[in-house]
Amino acid sequence: MSAPDHRDSATEAPADRPRRRRGGLGIQSKLLIMLLGVSLVSAVVVGVIGYISGRESLRDAAFEQLTTVRELRVAAIETTMATQAKGVTLNSRNLSAQTASRALNAGFDDLQSRTLTPEQESALESYYTDTFIPQLEERTGETYSPTAFIPTSPAGKWLQYHYTAQFTDFDAALKVDDAADGGTPFSTAAQQYGDYLSRLVDEVGYEDVLFLNLSGDVVYSAYKGIDLGTNLDDGPFRESLLAQAYKDVLATNSVQTVRVTDFERWIPSLNVPTVWVLSPIGNDTGITGVLAAQISLDTINATMTGDEKWADQGLGQTGEVYLAGEDHLMRSASRELLEDPEKYRADVIANGTSPEIADRAVAVGGTVLIQPVNTTSVNAALRGETGTAISTSYLGGENLTAYAPVDIDGVHWVAVARMDTSEAFAPVVDFTRNLVLSTLALLLAVSVLSLLLAQVFTRPIRRLGDAVRRIAGGDLTAQVATGSRDEFGDLGAAFNDMASSLRLKQELIDEQQTENRRLLHALMPESLAERYKAGEQAIAEQHENVSVVYAELVGFDDYARGLDNGEEVAQLNVLMRGFDEAAQKVGIEKVRTLRGGYLASSGLVVPRVDNVRRAVDFALQMRDVIDRFNAQNGSSIGLRAGVDTGTVTSGLVARTNLAYDLWGDAVSIAYRARNVSPAPGIYVSQTVRDRLQDTVGFAAAGSVEVRGTQQQVWRVEQ
Repeated sequence: MSAPDHRDSATEAPADRPRRRRGGLGIQSKLLIMLLGVSLVSAVVVGVIGYISGRESLRDAAFEQLTTVRELRVAAIETTMATQAKGVTLNSRNLSAQTASRALNAGFDDLQSRTLTPEQESALESYYTDTFIPQLEERTGETYSPTAFIPTSPAGKWLQYHYTAQFTDFDAALKVDDAADGGTPFSTAAQQYGDYLSRLVDEVGYEDVLFLNLSGDVVYSAYKGIDLGTNLDDGPFRESLLAQAYKDVLATNSVQTVRVTDFERWIPSLNVPTVWVLSPIGNDTGITGVLAAQISLDTINATMTGDEKWADQGLGQTGEVYLAGEDHLMRSASRELLEDPEKYRADVIANGTSPEIADRAVAVGGTVLIQPVNTTSVNAALRGETGTAISTSYLGGENLTAYAPVDIDGVHWVAVARMDTSEAFAPVVDFTRNLVLSTLALLLAVSVLSLLLAQVFTRPIRRLGDAVRRIAGGDLTAQVATGSRDEFGDLGAAFNDMASSLRLKQELIDEQQTENRRLLHALMPESLAERYKAGEQAIAEQHENVSVVYAELVGFDDYARGLDNGEEVAQLNVLMRGFDEAAQKVGIEKVRTLRGGYLASSGLVVPRVDNVRRAVDFALQMRDVIDRFNAQNGSSIGLRAGVDTGTVTSGLVARTNLAYDLWGDAVSIAYRARNVSPAPGIYVSQTVRDRLQDTVGFAAAGSVEVRGTQQQVWRVEQ
């Protein structure tokens, strides 16, 4: 009993001893090092928060700047229009305007009794036909009747003949008040007050100044255009905004009234967009007419563009402030059109504006009442809203906008300040870039430190992973270093043991597979062997144009009677190896061997055009092998072989005791041909003899029956 107790205590002692602690860092210590990743997360979080806060602040600043510019331009246009309205009101109430109105009205009434001569009538019509209408049609691209604008009243015709038709240059007409009509009351009044009215145009900056009587007649025009002498109640411009404003002003019967019209295309100014400011002429005792001042388009454009000093206003390279009306058409000039017409054209067309409209804007050098601006900001401002937005502009592309209605009596305009977001948010981009660079620098520093530490941690894992991949790739010699004294060291040692075990097992498997392949290829061709290994149950292949050699040894049994079993087998092997070498040399495929027999083919595995020649050559070489054997051993063994060519079938016979065999007519004829004579020799079928008769000598040896007919058999004489 003592022996068993001693053995038990010996085996349990190591388990009871405390385990020795490993030196160096353990796996848990290395995991703690990876907590440095927290610093990376912190840096990213701080960067994101800084980016969001900074970007919002800078974006708000961009909106605020654009809003400030919008408010300045809106205030400027409201002040400009208010100043224009106040100026027209004051000018219509001063004594000069009142006396001029009475004198011009009286002179116009006097002209109602004067008529033009037929020559003068013809000259007036020629002015329209040859001068004004061609200019108007060239500018508008439309067709007009030459008589559509000729006044119907005698006074109107008189004025247009003596003033309008005498000038082709409006600026020249501004300086002339004497009609040279014999000193009519109207010409006298025009000369007396013309200087005053001309100074309103030159000094105040009006585009034109019209005096109208209480009947709707335009009794005076500073530029003496085709509106002179026409009637706003029933004349060619009765549907104009000027005519409507004239009626509204008179309807109030108050000299305090002032009306501002929206833009309209004014044909007398060759269809140039025009804004009118109207106020009654007179005093508290009575009204004698209406003063209509044509506000210069340049005045409005200069106000909205800040005299085209956009950059000085804080609008950078792409910003602008423009006006729009209820019809979603611009009421001021486009900055891009003024700076780069070709780029403007390309941009607006790309954003949906028709090429005809874009070409028109480029041709006239302006966008008032031409360029559509049906944008989100314009629509919001037309609804009375004030605010900011990021939206698509009329030029296409994303822009920052600040929009608001414009407070001008008589018109419904809105103002939109816009700037491309790429420029407006340029400070945001700079800030983002700097923040990203700073964050990346911090991340780089932290990453370098973490990378150095991570390499220490991951080196064993990478080695182990590389070794696993090598084993997966078939390299079972892979080993990993086990120098570390931690869990990875234990894992590496276990892996090495596993790899060694796998290598030994694989070597045994490889040896067995090599032996199996060798045995299989010894039994059958490689193609059938692969099909057999793939699991096919019935394997057979038919082959055309195959030559078959069926040979047997004659006299070997007599020779073997004096040999024991071992010697007999050894001698037989000598012959068979000789046959195998001859088959390999000639290019013949061995099918199978039997004691004293040999079945081979040519053209079965590898198709050959000379398979018949090879088959006969092989039979001759078999005979040579036997002759050498006889010379060496003093034996008298002979060879009787049959050769035929044709169709054969090859395949595996049975599944339990596997055998590869060849059968078919060619095999059957070759088998029977070798028995046509008991004498040794090489016997061929008629088919073989026909294909080789010019190169090999043959002698008739007999015949065999093939499918009920006799076929000649020939003996090779060589």
